[in-house]
Amino acid sequence: MAAETAAPAVDQPRGDLTVRTIAMPGDTNANGDIFGGWVMSQMDQAGGIAGVERAQGRVVTVAVDAMTFIRPVKVGDVLCVYTEVETVGRTSMKIHIEAWARRFMTNHREKVTDATFTFVAIDEDRRPRPVPPKAD
Repeated sequence: MAAETAAPAVDQPRGDLTVRTIAMPGDTNANGDIFGGWVMSQMDQAGGIAGVERAQGRVVTVAVDAMTFIRPVKVGDVLCVYTEVETVGRTSMKIHIEAWARRFMTNHREKVTDATFTFVAIDEDRRPRPVPPKAD
């Protein structure tokens, strides 16, 4: 009989809290849930903030990999977006981004979206530039 291995429960966000905002009625889709594009936009903003901090300058989003919408976001939820720089190449960075919802009028929170975004550091002419070594 094969032994079952259960994945550890994920009840804590990964990374640093980078963006926190409330979901409003104007952000809903036709089903009354918060539009996935709004959530993605918040994640892109958070990734951009983390990218600028790590690259010490301007960055642009070039790819979104493996975005998973896990649960819906509802009006009144507080969306908390966490970021963690996963890898740094010569000019690019992969940043893991998680969105968590603190449900309206409760302290209950749950992960709602997960993705990896790729950002490229750019110079004043909008050309790729090297990401500097991490300052200690």
